[in-house]
Amino acid sequence: MAKVVFLNGLPSKIVNEIISYAPDHLDIRAIGSESSEIQRINAVSDADFLLCYRLEPSDDVLRSAKKCRLVQLLAAGYDKTNLKLIRDLGIDCCNNGGANSWAVSDHAVLLMLSLYKKLLSASSDTINGRWDASIDGQNTFEMAGKVVGILGMGNIGKQVAKRVQGFGSVVQYYDVNMLDDETNKSLNVCPVSIESLFETSDIISCHTSLNENTYHIVNKDKFALMKRSSILINTSRGSVVDETALIEAISGGLIAGAGIDVFENEPVDADNPLLGFSNVVSTPHMAGTTWDTWRRRAEFGFENMDLVLQGKSPISIVN
Repeated sequence: MAKVVFLNGLPSKIVNEIISYAPDHLDIRAIGSESSEIQRINAVSDADFLLCYRLEPSDDVLRSAKKCRLVQLLAAGYDKTNLKLIRDLGIDCCNNGGANSWAVSDHAVLLMLSLYKKLLSASSDTINGRWDASIDGQNTFEMAGKVVGILGMGNIGKQVAKRVQGFGSVVQYYDVNMLDDETNKSLNVCPVSIESLFETSDIISCHTSLNENTYHIVNKDKFALMKRSSILINTSRGSVVDETALIEAISGGLIAGAGIDVFENEPVDADNPLLGFSNVVSTPHMAGTTWDTWRRRAEFGFENMDLVLQGKSPISIVN
């Protein structure tokens, strides 16, 4: 029986839900965030697999996992994981293979619609007896006919493309690895340069991973290219966007608004200026967190472990 150490910072109900999808030949030991470094080191010393979510293994923990054959992340992001060390140790590291792509893409569209329909202001007015005080017939918009520019056409970007086309939007995208012509045609999307993406899109939606090449890829220069009527959505990683430049773009009227699920520092500081703008909708890095995703995350991770046990390569290697 192969041993799996599940390093996590999750409530017990979710931990138990994830473990419930494990096949019988995997022995799962859950190690929570309340554990000490020594406990984690001891736990992984004979582990065949590490399963991680909201509790990143330290370098010492990774070096202690001498039998480990795979580090499987249940999240899509891996910017806090020491991929180089894992690679140097001869271990594959995989993310969740798009298991949360539906949830994140739903949330991205939610932020778009919330901004276009002034949802938060309208709700507050209704509750506080001001009825339609925020709505003047000039400041709400439809998705139909708008150009949605997707930065990063991976699993989540593709799901966003499908969803916004249901509202009648036109989709263009930029990705360092452009899709082939057949895939572009099947998704009804158009590849463009990154400059054109920011110049011509009504909505920019960020869905790229965070690495040395994408750090602050949305910066002062990109905001200068955007239409004053355009909005920015970020459900990827906070540092994909230069937050200082975003604050300046919002306060200076360079763009019409933003929907932000991720921040450069999390939890976000209470005095962050972004929280004070009426044309910014903020959420607490919740886009990928739904009850429905846990089954998909778990099944993907355990299936990857089975591939390794069968002598095959796992799917969605990130290192």
